Amino acid sequence: MNAQSPTLRLSVVVPVKNEAGNIAGLLAEIEAACAALAPFEVIYVDDGSTDATLALLTEAARARPWLRVLRHARSGGQSAAVRSGVAAARATIVATLDGDGQNDPAFIPALFAALEAGGPRAGLAQGQRIGRKDGRLKTLQSRIANGVRGRILRDATRDTGCGLKVFRRDVYRALPAFDALHRFMPALVAREGFAVVHRDVVDRPRFTGHSNYGLFDRLWVGMLDLAGVWWLIRRKRPAPPVTEVTP
Repeated sequence: MNAQSPTLRLSVVVPVKNEAGNIAGLLAEIEAACAALAPFEVIYVDDGSTDATLALLTEAARARPWLRVLRHARSGGQSAAVRSGVAAARATIVATLDGDGQNDPAFIPALFAALEAGGPRAGLAQGQRIGRKDGRLKTLQSRIANGVRGRILRDATRDTGCGLKVFRRDVYRALPAFDALHRFMPALVAREGFAVVHRDVVDRPRFTGHSNYGLFDRLWVGMLDLAGVWWLIRRKRPAPPVTEVTP
C-alpha cells in the first residue's frame, strides 16, 4: 500500500543486511523512542540477507502491528533499500536509521521536532554524529570524504553519512535516484529549494557484527558519485513562472 495515511505521523525506515543479532534490541529502542510520535509505523527493508534477519523480522512482525517487512530478492545496496522503504511509507514524514545499532533511535523525536519547527520549507533534518565510535581507519575515511564533499558541494553539513535523518516524503521522492543517494541528501534537498536543519546525535558502537562497507565503497566510488552530484547541482535551473492563459 503506497497511499499516504492521514492517521500516521511518522514512518521509520530501517535498511538491513545480515543484521540478525541487532534486530530485537533495536526494535525495542525504536518502539520506545517513537511512543510520543504515535501513531507510527516501522518499515524494515531486508536487502538480500543470507542470515536469519528475515526470519527474525517476520516473527517480530506477528506481535507488532506497526512493523512492516519488505525484502529485496538480491542485495541492491543501502540507498536502494531506503528508496524501497520510502516508496512504501504511509506517513508524510519519514525517519531513517541504520540497522546496526550505531544510530540511537532516541534522537528521532528531536529531529522530527526540528523538521516541524522549520515549517513547510524545511525538507530535511540531518543528524550529525559526535563521539564517533568507529575505528580510527573508518573515522579517518569518513572525515576525508566529508571534508572533500563539503568543499565541493558547500552543503553546510559536517556529516552526511549519518543514517539518522527525518525528511518529508514528497521531498525525497523528488530527488534523483542513484546509489549512495543517502550520502548526498543535504545538497540535493537544498537543490530542490528546501532548507536543511541539523542536530547533533551521539554515536555508539554497533551492537554486533561488522560493517558491510569498506575503503573502496567510502572513498573511490564516492568520488565518482560526488562528481555526478556536483554536475546535477550545476545544471539545476529554476523553473520559469507559469500562468494560465484563458481565452
